[in-house]
Amino acid sequence: MSDRTMVESIRSTLRDVMAEDDRIILLGEDIGVNGGVFRATEGLIEEFGSERVIDTPLNESGVLGFSIGLALNGLIPVPEIQFIDFIWPGFDQIMSELSKFRYRSGGLFETPVTIRAPYGGGVGGAIYHSQSPEAYFTHTPGIKVVVPSGPHDAKGLLMSSIKDPDPVLFMEPKRLYRAFREEVPDDEYSIPLGNAKIARKGSDVTVISYGSMLHVALDSAEEASEKHGIECEVVDLRTLMPLDIETIEESVTKTGRVVSVTEAPKTTGFGAELSALVAEKWIEYMEGPIVRVAGFDTPFPFVQEEDYLPTPARVLEGVQRVYNF
Repeated sequence: MSDRTMVESIRSTLRDVMAEDDRIILLGEDIGVNGGVFRATEGLIEEFGSERVIDTPLNESGVLGFSIGLALNGLIPVPEIQFIDFIWPGFDQIMSELSKFRYRSGGLFETPVTIRAPYGGGVGGAIYHSQSPEAYFTHTPGIKVVVPSGPHDAKGLLMSSIKDPDPVLFMEPKRLYRAFREEVPDDEYSIPLGNAKIARKGSDVTVISYGSMLHVALDSAEEASEKHGIECEVVDLRTLMPLDIETIEESVTKTGRVVSVTEAPKTTGFGAELSALVAEKWIEYMEGPIVRVAGFDTPFPFVQEEDYLPTPARVLEGVQRVYNF
């Protein structure tokens, strides 16, 4: 076991998979000599060379288009987008090409591309370095969307993503890169995509979250228990597409109350999908409204960052609302 931060866990996982399979190559802006903007690829160019750790021009469309071509020719590219806020020049490559190759070719072609992309607020990154656009990608069939919430899961989920024969968007909550350490097994292991976990057991209210907001949800759950006697069950989705519906069903039909916590703007965000899913399938179990705690419907604000992001107090307010309904 090793005590690692999330960024250390991601770096060591990349090293492990590259050592195991020489078809895996990394590419992105400043990922080589510089080691990446968050140092997630630091030292890898010295180990594997510039033919497998490729510094690219400042061109996200080119990075992703190049990755598609490499994948179609038998390689396993792992491109890095410096900040997910910059992914939009390559959006068409993902939506129109990468996510559709298996379907349009009748299964003749696979595109095993894992796009690593730091996302989210909480680090003073301002408007173009803090966004959470997961809903754009979960709306598109053909690409999986994965969000780890800690160093242990980051290794297991990244391992599964890179070994998946289809494209994956691996969203890394940069607020958690160095937020805490966790024991991570040195031996290889993987966490299946599409499997959520119960991060905290409870019987009164189900709180569904992922990424950095999971820890806000857990803090709120502790406060709800200690100060109000409300026991929250916290579900860490880990994979947004495909979604672990069975785990959600087991929890929400047990508690009868649901709060989702996401940091993206509220309107048509992923919390809306969770609300619709619960209402469509298990409305007869509900004892209160399905509440969304989310960011506000504004561009991400630099000065009011702490007001914009959901806090334990805002989550607790949602929990009390559904519990006391």
